[in-house]
This record gives sequence, structure tokens and C-alpha cells, in this order.
Amino acid sequence: MSDYNWCHGPECHTQQTQSRVRGSGENKVLRTIKIKQGGSYRTHEHYSMFNYFCNQRCLMDFIREHLKSIIAIAPRREPLQTPIKVEVKKYDSEYSYYHGKTYKEITVK
Repeated sequence: MSDYNWCHGPECHTQQTQSRVRGSGENKVLRTIKIKQGGSYRTHEHYSMFNYFCNQRCLMDFIREHLKSIIAIAPRREPLQTPIKVEVKKYDSEYSYYHGKTYKEITVK
């Protein structure tokens, strides 16, 4: 298995930076960036998105181009829910501006 990946950004090879210029004389080209793989297979670094994209612009270009296909892999047909407990406590104000008024403190647990 290679220690490198080519950037997956669809427009990576069109960005005009010195790191992308390859060739000599009149035969110069802009080339997609080669990315060294970080981390071993047993660490979280192996699963980093920046093992496949040279920067955030290339990542977002890829997402914009392929978002519908990515979502089609595991579409969400129902909302997710997390049970919670809500506590409401009422307090009487001690400040003169709010004298005689109550306020609520809502806590989600």
C-alpha cells in the first residue's frame, strides 16, 4: 500500500500555487498535490480527511460536487431523538428594577 494519496479535490490541479507547478522550460503544468499519509492504521490520524485532501478548499469542493451521492450511501428516513429531562425553577427577583417579578431558570439534563 502506498504511503501517499493524490488530493481528491476536483479543482486541485487548477489552483495556481508554486507547490503545484511541475515540469521544466515550456512544459510546465499545474498538478494535483501528493499527500503523505499520517499515522498508522491503529490511530485516529489514519482516518483524517486531510489524508485525502490537501486543504479545506479541496475538501469543500469535493463535498459540493458529491454531496447527493454521499448522502445516498446512508439516507436518513427518520429523525434522531435523545430523551432529556427538563427542570424549570422559578425565582423571585431581588433587584429593584425587576421587583415583584419572577423569572425562570430552565435546565436540560
